[in-house]
Amino acid sequence: MFICYFLGDSNRLLGLMNKSFPELGLKKEDCHEVSWLQSIFYWAEFDYNKTKPEVLLDRHTDTNFFKRKSDFVQTPIQKAGWTAIFNKLKGLDKVAMGFNPYGGKMSEVPANATPMPHRAGNLYKIQYSINWMESDPKVMESGMKQAKDMHEFMTTYVSKNPRGAFTNYRDFDIGVNSGDGFNSGKVYGEKYFKGNFERLVKVKTAVDPDNFFRNEQSIPTQSKKT
Repeated sequence: MFICYFLGDSNRLLGLMNKSFPELGLKKEDCHEVSWLQSIFYWAEFDYNKTKPEVLLDRHTDTNFFKRKSDFVQTPIQKAGWTAIFNKLKGLDKVAMGFNPYGGKMSEVPANATPMPHRAGNLYKIQYSINWMESDPKVMESGMKQAKDMHEFMTTYVSKNPRGAFTNYRDFDIGVNSGDGFNSGKVYGEKYFKGNFERLVKVKTAVDPDNFFRNEQSIPTQSKKT
């Protein structure tokens, strides 16, 4: 299944898709023209035709717990690799994998133009996801273990030196700031930001030298020893 956003009307989308991806056989009835707000409801799994905006103010909706991990793929995975991946997934009942294609305009933006460097050279991003509704710690532990297991299994097929990660999927498994600032921050920082990490540290040190604004994976300040 392919799901995508397109900023424009369905007629323009059909023209582009039939030119570039005719094998998908996209039809008018496959497209849904919605407002930006309706698109938010769609991804939140609400009925975007019936849901009223006031629901966004409701902080008492059903609790949904989740975990996300990520990878970037730079070399095509061969058929044998996909067979192994699918076989691995069959043994994990909680893990799902989603793929975001890269290339196009993404490849035209230089890696150092913005903090997010994962652009040219990446074929697609992988999202590993697990979701659960129960508050039972055993359910959480089972899901977390499966996510880590799948992520470890994919090591052969994904980016290396460093193994990239997408900063919007905050993943504490790849490192957290343990209090020594730069050194522990570099562990996760280079995965998220690659060569931009040290530039971000310099900016952080200049505008927030006391590290007032911080979280478990924030950009650290430059220590006096580095």
